[in-house]
Amino acid sequence: MAATFFKNNEKEAVMSHTVYLYWSFRSPYSYLAMPKLMALKENYDVDIVVRPVFPIAIRKADFFEKVDPQWIPYLVRDCKRIADMQGIPFVWPNPDPIVQDIETRKISDDQPYIFRLTNLGIAASRKGKGLEFLNEISSLIFSGTADWDKGDYLKNATSRAGLELDELESEIAQNKESIEAEIEANQAAQKEAGHWGVPLMVYKDEPFFGQDRIDVLLWRMKQDGLKEK
Repeated sequence: MAATFFKNNEKEAVMSHTVYLYWSFRSPYSYLAMPKLMALKENYDVDIVVRPVFPIAIRKADFFEKVDPQWIPYLVRDCKRIADMQGIPFVWPNPDPIVQDIETRKISDDQPYIFRLTNLGIAASRKGKGLEFLNEISSLIFSGTADWDKGDYLKNATSRAGLELDELESEIAQNKESIEAEIEANQAAQKEAGHWGVPLMVYKDEPFFGQDRIDVLLWRMKQDGLKEK
């Protein structure tokens, strides 16, 4: 995407480095990606466009019933060691953003958390603070705060992101249909980009899946002239 600037009365066409981030509030790997994504935004002239999506448990309700039962214990172990390696806290959320029977792996029809969180992510993105909101809320959820949905936890985390929770919820109430449509559009764009998982970073139609592909993404953008600030 080209942006046009004026300098010394001359036009200079400058290619912006734009990354589209597909991200879920239930994904521990999305949480683990945040330190590198925040550093990428802070240290490089890159625009990260946040596109929240529902987790696979919502998009495919029988996904966990069909997956090999060894996968979930491995995922928890893998996330804990990645967090230890990166020096960030990691505890499986309480409550889990997705209500699920651990033994049967069946997803409940009643989901009081994930729809609210995803809607809030869209509202925060619309206000230009999407990445900051994801960072603060995912840290709240995955760093060991019990009952993160109660009291002022969400309000305070939202404030740390430079936003007001009441304003976001008002935005959602007034624009419910357009927010739901935006989530659907994000999920369609994610699939079109070439992957279903999160975190998914897309740069110039090239998908980079997983928190362990951010360095590869940075390498690719540097090939296109990305410089440090």
